[in-house]
Amino acid sequence: MSDAEPRPGNAGDEERSLSGLRLLAEAGAVLGSSLDPDDLLHRLSRLTVPELADWCVADYVGEHVRRVAVVHRDPGVELPDDLLGKLPDPEPVDPASSSPLERMLAGEGPFVFTDRSEVTSALGQAHRDLTDALGTGTEILVPLRARRRVLGGLVLVRTTHDRPVTESELVLLQDLAHRAGLALDNARLYSAQRDAAQNFQRALLPALPDLKQVELAARYAPAQENVEVGGDWYDVVVLPDGVPAVTVGDVSGHDLTAAVEMARLQNMLRTLAWEHQEPPSAIMRRLDGLLEYFSAHTATAIYARLNGGGGEPLTFHWTNAGHYPPLLVLEDGTSRFLEEGYDVLLGVGGDWDRADARVELPRGATLLLYTDGLVERRGEEIDRGLVRLRQHAAQFAGESPDVLCDGLLSHMSESSGDDIVLLALRAP
Repeated sequence: MSDAEPRPGNAGDEERSLSGLRLLAEAGAVLGSSLDPDDLLHRLSRLTVPELADWCVADYVGEHVRRVAVVHRDPGVELPDDLLGKLPDPEPVDPASSSPLERMLAGEGPFVFTDRSEVTSALGQAHRDLTDALGTGTEILVPLRARRRVLGGLVLVRTTHDRPVTESELVLLQDLAHRAGLALDNARLYSAQRDAAQNFQRALLPALPDLKQVELAARYAPAQENVEVGGDWYDVVVLPDGVPAVTVGDVSGHDLTAAVEMARLQNMLRTLAWEHQEPPSAIMRRLDGLLEYFSAHTATAIYARLNGGGGEPLTFHWTNAGHYPPLLVLEDGTSRFLEEGYDVLLGVGGDWDRADARVELPRGATLLLYTDGLVERRGEEIDRGLVRLRQHAAQFAGESPDVLCDGLLSHMSESSGDDIVLLALRAP
C-alpha cells in the first residue's frame, strides 16, 4: 500500500473522535453564553449526559461547597427534594483516608473509580447518599480549576460496568474541565465586580425619614445585564420649614462617572432646597444654573414639596425636568399619570422658565415615582410599558407602599436592562 492510499481505520474510533469534537464545540457555545456560575454548571451537566455518563452532579466552590446541578439521562427518575444546596465543608485531605470527592475538591484528579470507598466524612456520606439514590457503577471525578484555584467539580457516573472509560474520554473531560474552569473564573470575577458596583450604588442612596403625614417606601433594583453602576437616585429630606422635599432622578450614562455625577447632583439639589425654601420650579432653575458650570451630564428629575398633613389636605407640589410622570393610584384602583409641570431635562443649558404643578392626594391614594428601567424595554414602544405599569399598580391599590414597590419589582423588573428606582408615598 502506497503512502498516497488511504489507510484503513477503526470506524468506532473515528465516530468517538467526531463526537468529542462536537461536544467541545457545544461546550464552547454553552460556556460562553452565561456569566452565572450556577447556570454554567447546569448547562455543562446537561451537556455531558447521556454523551459521557448516565447521570452527572456538579459542585461549586465558593465560600462553601454547593451542589448546584444534578442531571439524569432518564427524565422519569425522581430526584430527592434535598438533593441540592450547601454541602458539608471538606475535611483536610489525607490521601489514605479522604473520600474521592474531597480529594477532587482539593484539586486532585481526574479520577476513575469502580469500587465504592469507605465513607469517613460528612462530605463523603453526602455523596454516598446521592449515589444510593441514583445508582453507581463507574465514577469519573474531574476538578474544575483556574488560576491555581479549584472552583468546582464534576462527578460523572455510569451505572453499569460494561462501558469502560477510555483514555480519549479522559483527555476530552480534561479539556472540557479546563474550559469550564476558565468560564467559572470569569463568572466569579464578574459577580464580584457586579456586587461591588451594586453596593457602591446602594451606599449613595439615603435612608428614608420617618414622616407622620405620609407613608414612604423606596426600592433600588440593579440592572441584571451588566456590572456598571447607574445614575438613578431618590431622596426625601425634611426642610427647615418642616416641609418634606421629594426627589427622583436619573443621570445620563451607566458607569462610575454617572454614579459620581448622580451623588453630586443629589447633594447640590439638597443644598439648594435647604437654603431656599422656594417653589420646586425655582429650585430647579437654580440647579440649571449650577449644572451649566459644574457638569457636562444631563439628567431627568422630579423635585417636589409635600405640603399639608396633620389634618390638612396633603398636596404634592412638583416640577418635572424631562422625567417620566408620577403615577397616582387611588384606593379603588383607578389611576392617572401626572403629566403637568413637565419641562426639558436638566443640563441642556439656558435659563428655562420651569413650571409648577399641584395635586391633592386623596386619602388612601398612593403616588409612585420611578425611573425608566421600570417601563422601558428594548424594541418596545414606551406606551406599552406605561400601560403595563398602570395595570400592575392597580392590583396593589390600597396596599402599603412597601407592598406596592415589592409587587411592581416582582412583576416588572425581570426583563429590565436598566437600573430601577421606586419611591412610593401613601396618604394615610
